Amino acid sequence: MPGNGLWRTKSIEQSIADTDEPDTKLRKDLSAWDLTVFGVAVVIGAGIFTLTASAAGNIAGPSVSLSFVLAAIACALAALCYAEFASTVPVAGSAYTFSYATFGEFAAWIIGWDLVLEFAVGSAAVAKGWSAYLQTTLGLFGLDIKTEVGESFKFDWGAVLLVAVLTVLLVVGTKLSSRVSAVITAIKVAVVLLVIVLGVGYIKAENYSPFIPPAAESGPAAHTGIEQSLFSLITGYSGSTYGVLGMLAAASIVFFAFIGFDVVATTAEETKNPQKAVPRGILGSLAIVTVLYVAVTLVITGMVPYTKLATQPDGTRATLASAFSDNGVDWAATVISVGALAGLTTVVMVLMLGQSRVLFAMSRDGLLPRGLAKTGSHGTPTRITIIIGFLVAIAAGFFPAGKLEEMVNVGTLFAFILVSAGVLVLRKTRPDLERGFRVPLVPVVPILAILACLWLMLNLTALTWVRFLVWMALGVVVYFVYSRRNSVLGKTGHASVHNEPVIERGEEPGH
Repeated sequence: MPGNGLWRTKSIEQSIADTDEPDTKLRKDLSAWDLTVFGVAVVIGAGIFTLTASAAGNIAGPSVSLSFVLAAIACALAALCYAEFASTVPVAGSAYTFSYATFGEFAAWIIGWDLVLEFAVGSAAVAKGWSAYLQTTLGLFGLDIKTEVGESFKFDWGAVLLVAVLTVLLVVGTKLSSRVSAVITAIKVAVVLLVIVLGVGYIKAENYSPFIPPAAESGPAAHTGIEQSLFSLITGYSGSTYGVLGMLAAASIVFFAFIGFDVVATTAEETKNPQKAVPRGILGSLAIVTVLYVAVTLVITGMVPYTKLATQPDGTRATLASAFSDNGVDWAATVISVGALAGLTTVVMVLMLGQSRVLFAMSRDGLLPRGLAKTGSHGTPTRITIIIGFLVAIAAGFFPAGKLEEMVNVGTLFAFILVSAGVLVLRKTRPDLERGFRVPLVPVVPILAILACLWLMLNLTALTWVRFLVWMALGVVVYFVYSRRNSVLGKTGHASVHNEPVIERGEEPGH
């Protein structure tokens, strides 16, 4: 019977037809501008306010601006592939849906499980960061209120409050979420521009020399054993502090600052004209944030010597505010804290939005309980959104943030690799499909995207890889225990075995 194998694929036609089911229909409300706002909203967050300074001080020196450029290039290559897929398959689920159409059900499940890690862990980690900034901001206004209470058993009420409010917003509707994002995004972009314009006046040319500091065998970022990068573990070379390798290693870390532009692709099903709007939203948001990031890094490394931005012995990390405090501009620290608070708000919201759309797509396909895919009166997947809100609130409220940035990075890079490879597969197996956007220079661009993402993954710690593989192993167990048996594709045979699409009776080819 067709559809019993691990590699059964769901045809593009079937995926698009599923979007018209009344009980699981999403409302098409979003424009290219909405998607660009979502992209900028989720990308300008924790990264620009914290990573810029610490990556310069600990790993790359002034050349951290080049690290951001390298990370942006890797993202841009993958973004082109996302844009082609999203304009060809305008269905919720992003990389999960794309993989289902090209590599088959098992690979789709693995990437969906991987995206759960990216979005859920990211949401919880950033919510914790938001809560810490809330406490700082309240302190700046003379209110000594702790957002995390308890001794041995700690509860972060600030993070839980944020997740609860955002869950309600997401249930009420994506368009409303977009409007809230637009307002808050405007605030934080204004703060970032203020940092750039104000900081230019404090730049000292000597702070850029040397632009790429000489490599150090050990330094603030040096690690041994399983805590070192996988590249260092394999090659035995430990000199990834400063120098050219330090600049490359920093690119893997600051990649976290770009996390989220792929969320734009998860909203393709809710977009009015996805063939044009999704590519514009993805590439437009990435272009905007790259310019802002590079400008901020040039300003902050010009304001103070990079050595002053290194993490302190007590673990205190430098931030954008550190550079202004060092130059006696203390009032800017208050503005930056408020901007960071606004910035992290939209990051959590858009990550939760992306999480709900991936689980929605998986539930609609039967890989998770089908009842979860039911949409409410507002045209949003209410049940899934509430469940995600509850789980993220538990994680953010009761668990320490830890080293979650790297866990998010490894999951995202893995998704990028599959999507980039998927473009190559779909070009070969379905050249007939109408593509609203086509990746230029195929196969060169997808192959470069894969190689760039693999390099960034190699620069993450071996411990991160171990945690990632454990999470993936758990996903394999869930698939064979539940998902494979309950797959709609497996039960109905609405599949395309070996990438040959099955056209259902009464359905026009290409519909």
